[in-house]
Amino acid sequence: MLRSSGSFSAFGLVRRLAALLLLAAPGVVRAQAPRPAPTETRRYAIEVAGLRVGTMTATRQPQPGTTEVVSTLISDVQVTFLFYHLKIYYKVTNRVRGGQLLLSTVEAHTNQGDFSSRAEWLGDHYAIRADQYKHHYQATEKQPITYTVTDMFFGEPGPHATAFAEYFGDYFTVARAPDATYRARRDGREDEYRYANGQLTTLIKKNPLKNFVIRLLP
Repeated sequence: MLRSSGSFSAFGLVRRLAALLLLAAPGVVRAQAPRPAPTETRRYAIEVAGLRVGTMTATRQPQPGTTEVVSTLISDVQVTFLFYHLKIYYKVTNRVRGGQLLLSTVEAHTNQGDFSSRAEWLGDHYAIRADQYKHHYQATEKQPITYTVTDMFFGEPGPHATAFAEYFGDYFTVARAPDATYRARRDGREDEYRYANGQLTTLIKKNPLKNFVIRLLP
């Protein structure tokens, strides 16, 4: 009988220790919680006249425990034309909550100097200011911004007829062409977006001198 009692006591002790270990292991509880959506990344090569001159990277990162998403678009171009070295670096950062843009910032560094743009939601309107090379714009916008140029890197525009141009602080008009491409137009300029299976594969930024062609990297 003493052996049976001792075995029973030992068994009960093991059960209690196991329960304590489970309570002390936060990883066990976390493993059951839904995982946050993964970060999406798209990498592109920038070409001029068939030569690679830079890179472009688009990322979209859901913020854990919130409905916020942070997207970035980074373009880095460095190329020498004859005796001229061209440098263009800019970074767009968008913070979105529940599908609405809350804050967009653009920092640009070029041969001509450093520039910036900002659009911020202040509760009932956006304060927008763009101070870029040969482009200065200031405005307020009362309508919520729900689609931007950066979003075009993560899927086809579909029904969206406009895209907020973070760099300029205003809008591109967006139209689908018969050849299944999309053309974004603003102030006499045109960009052509080509998709395959819903993914942006080629972006052609048209220029009177030479087009910039942005191609998805494998």
